[in-house]
Amino acid sequence: MKKKIYFEALILIVLGSITSLSLPPYNFFFLNFITLSFFFIILFKKKKLRDQNKSFLYGWLFGFGYFLTNIYWITISLTFDKNFSFLIPFAFVLIPSFLALFYGIISFIFFRVNIEKPLSNLFLFVLLFGLVEFLRGSILTGFPWNLIVFSFSNYLEIIQITSLIGTYALNILCITFFTIPAIFILKESKKEIFVSIIFLFLPIILFITGSYKIKSFQSLKTIKNDYVIRAVGSKIDLERFYGNVDTRLVIDELIKLSEPNLAVKTLFLWPEGIIPGINQNELREFKSVFNKNFNTNHLLVIGINNLREENNEDKFYNSFSVYDHQLSLVHAYNKIKLVPFGEFLPFEKILGKIGLKSLTNNYQSFSSGKSRNILSIEENEFNLKILPLICYEIIYSGKIFNNSNFDYIINISEDGWFGNSIGPHQHFAHSIFRAVESGKYLIRSANNGITAIINPVGFVEKKISLGFKGYIDFSEKKVFKSTVFSQHGNKMFLIIILLYILLIFSFNKNSL
Repeated sequence: MKKKIYFEALILIVLGSITSLSLPPYNFFFLNFITLSFFFIILFKKKKLRDQNKSFLYGWLFGFGYFLTNIYWITISLTFDKNFSFLIPFAFVLIPSFLALFYGIISFIFFRVNIEKPLSNLFLFVLLFGLVEFLRGSILTGFPWNLIVFSFSNYLEIIQITSLIGTYALNILCITFFTIPAIFILKESKKEIFVSIIFLFLPIILFITGSYKIKSFQSLKTIKNDYVIRAVGSKIDLERFYGNVDTRLVIDELIKLSEPNLAVKTLFLWPEGIIPGINQNELREFKSVFNKNFNTNHLLVIGINNLREENNEDKFYNSFSVYDHQLSLVHAYNKIKLVPFGEFLPFEKILGKIGLKSLTNNYQSFSSGKSRNILSIEENEFNLKILPLICYEIIYSGKIFNNSNFDYIINISEDGWFGNSIGPHQHFAHSIFRAVESGKYLIRSANNGITAIINPVGFVEKKISLGFKGYIDFSEKKVFKSTVFSQHGNKMFLIIILLYILLIFSFNKNSL
């Protein structure tokens, strides 16, 4: 009996692990038809036996295998500071163990909803999966990383529907047609087979409609901007965070990479937190260096620390800052969504006593900004509106803006914390989804990551690949209409939820 239990546990962990191969950078999405179908079959068979004692464990084991193999790179960030090195083995196991709890909730509730028909149970399973993934991306600070839908990040035609319904709603549809093959094994009637075939055609329908949308976008007239947005992709070592890199050398390298042309009106994008050892105000000490290379045709966007005194207390913010050529600050946005342990230390007063601190800040945790506003840049005859997103903030669907009246999404990032792993590729995949959802061009500048220009249908027009450095220019565009999702956000997700509740009751009738 024990051998059987261990074998079942191993099967569930392996199924979860194989599912990871469907995600970027591999995108072997076809594996999900096998792994998710078998996962559902196991749950359905166990539910039929009325054995609820291990119901939570079944989902947890699958989730543990899944997250263990696709977010292992989080532990790489702990290798840069020796104070965190002892946490590496714990983080390697505890983080996927925690995230797997959400999948345990799926199977726990699934076992306790008393419905009999296989197809109704499948719709219940999918509904719970989709709701729990939404919950995972929302509670506490939220961590909507590696949803099943990212299996299709290389298939732009299919993900075009996110401009209407959003990523979470498409995630539900994806889980459905990955799981639907199970009905061919569990079927109790021909009608179930018929409905399953209809759902298997769903990706084809999405592909056809998505192809039409992409062709419509491509047929639009291209308009040349009267300015250039130059996204710099750098490869500066993370040692700069620990006082081992000279600030002036980093600035000189970034200027060299930027290749400013005094005759061309240019907005330069430098990555997040790229210049070591200084804050927003201290950057002005290097005014003479900038004056030699920049003039009134130039503006600079950079991620840099912002130090403020509030209520007799020093507070630090991770700031998206816009400077003119004389290094006068003209706009700033303080990051709202902070990375736990990376940018702030939970329970800092307690953990600080044992020598821990946030990874990216040598003095104290960053504070969270209050709101994200669109930056209207009108200095030096520029005229554009941008939505600022710093690093991790790109992963949130439906939460990044309330007002869609802007021209571009600008994302600056530091991906060196992921090392040479699958992490930067997964992070970049989120950018593609945000561009399609919003119907906006997304311009990304990353250090030790992927720098790119992504158009409103998710096509990467220009890119600096991981491991390389240089710059790319955005100088022309197609004017694209605002998307339904940008207007209504995850309200469309609620409609899909109601639809699946209707399907559960409809196909659980005895007449099926």
